[in-house]
Amino acid sequence: MAVTRGFVGRRTADSSRVPPGQYVTREFPVLSAGPTPYTPLDAWDFTIRGAVDKPVSWSWTEFQALPRETFTVDIHCVTKWTRLDMVWSGVSLDTFLDAVPAQAAYALAFSDGGYTTNIPVADLSGRKAWIVDEYDGRPLDPEHGGPARLLVPHLYFWKSAKWIRGLELRTTDQPGFWEMFGYHNYGDPWKEQRYYGD
Repeated sequence: MAVTRGFVGRRTADSSRVPPGQYVTREFPVLSAGPTPYTPLDAWDFTIRGAVDKPVSWSWTEFQALPRETFTVDIHCVTKWTRLDMVWSGVSLDTFLDAVPAQAAYALAFSDGGYTTNIPVADLSGRKAWIVDEYDGRPLDPEHGGPARLLVPHLYFWKSAKWIRGLELRTTDQPGFWEMFGYHNYGDPWKEQRYYGD
């Protein structure tokens, strides 16, 4: 795992916003399991496949034309840092899922570089998750997952897959990259579900 700046922080008394075992940082640490991929925008697409009648893909241009929103959320990393009031812009996953009717209960997010992570569809719908391409008013840097990443702020940040390229909808759950290496299958920061058995 490559780790860069950002591992200095301060404790906060606001326990309503900071899960157990976390510390608050003003930095945006970078952690990656491998090298950073650089995908040209004209080669990027986002695809929903798997337990669907027909896979559906959106090009970068089509993604940019979808209804967008800007929102502020807190992020909690399994390595124990929390960053408050992060401002993102992107497209709600509801927009994509509504276009691909399916009865699947599970999703496997897949990314450039081979990264995967599993998430229940219920945690991706209902305005709980987005595909984001801007952070703090600027295009998302590749080191933070650009050109676009999944953002699921109510789960530990490893579930917010960098360099997202799509979702494979599934009728059965399939562990992703870190889950196969002993990370918790769900990853609720408020329950400290960091590793298998937590």
